[in-house]
Amino acid sequence: MKKLLVLPLLACVFGAASAAPATYKIDPDHTFPSFEADHMGISVWRGKFNKNSGTVVLDKAAGTGAVDITIDTASVDFGQEALNKWAAGPDMFDTPKFGPARYKGKLTAFEKGVPTQLVGELTLHGVTKPVNLQIALFKCIQHPMLKREMCGADAYGTFKRDDFGIVAGKDYGFKMDVALRIQVEAVIAD
Repeated sequence: MKKLLVLPLLACVFGAASAAPATYKIDPDHTFPSFEADHMGISVWRGKFNKNSGTVVLDKAAGTGAVDITIDTASVDFGQEALNKWAAGPDMFDTPKFGPARYKGKLTAFEKGVPTQLVGELTLHGVTKPVNLQIALFKCIQHPMLKREMCGADAYGTFKRDDFGIVAGKDYGFKMDVALRIQVEAVIAD
């Protein structure tokens, strides 16, 4: 009788210990890295990037995870075509020279099974620096059409763009602070 009770218990323990982290593919149609930056102290300019890709790896049982998002800086969108073209050029992102931006981080500070921080690095304009993000919202649900798990989050933080060599407007008094937000949705890979 004792063997019969121990076997299911061992199966549960070893089954839980061997559960692998799940990999989620970023949904580029529902993921919008965006930013806010000063315009001469008289207004705040907002923009977003329309093309991105990446993955989220999440181990709910262990309370760990990682995020890797690649952002096509040529897809910058201020809502004004001339400004978009200028920003992708040599005075701002210099996309032909430096390529895409990338954010890689680890999900941390899990509270009740939900991560509340991303500790990571941003690579932008050929420079990689630490940029940590807070997670305002994180939730996983069953995707209603795909019938697979989908997770979403809203992460935010700040950095100084001149730390990355982007100094456009600095001589005119533009503040170098940038507010970064990454609204992300990802669906578990097949």
